[in-house]
Amino acid sequence: MFQPPEPDANDNPEAGALPLPPRSGADGPGTRPLTPEKVRHLLYGSLAALDRTIKILHAIGYADPNDWSDPIPVPSRAEGATIAAQWMVIMTKTVLLD
Repeated sequence: MFQPPEPDANDNPEAGALPLPPRSGADGPGTRPLTPEKVRHLLYGSLAALDRTIKILHAIGYADPNDWSDPIPVPSRAEGATIAAQWMVIMTKTVLLD
């Protein structure tokens, strides 16, 4: 079964939270509080594909390029495989659930 990784000691729950549209009206009976939850994103691919994807996510306002880890090489699965070099980057983001 899926086991989420433990949060890093320097993870900041406020950093990287998605902005939400303002609520209409004040909090009162019948409204639920927002619950923060961490999501870990993993991107796999060539360095060029990772760089482009990170730039697209930044352009749409989802993640800052500095939020991503440095590229980590991923070993090929088969001995002597001829596929292009694979890399991985990781980002942990706090999202608010209602």
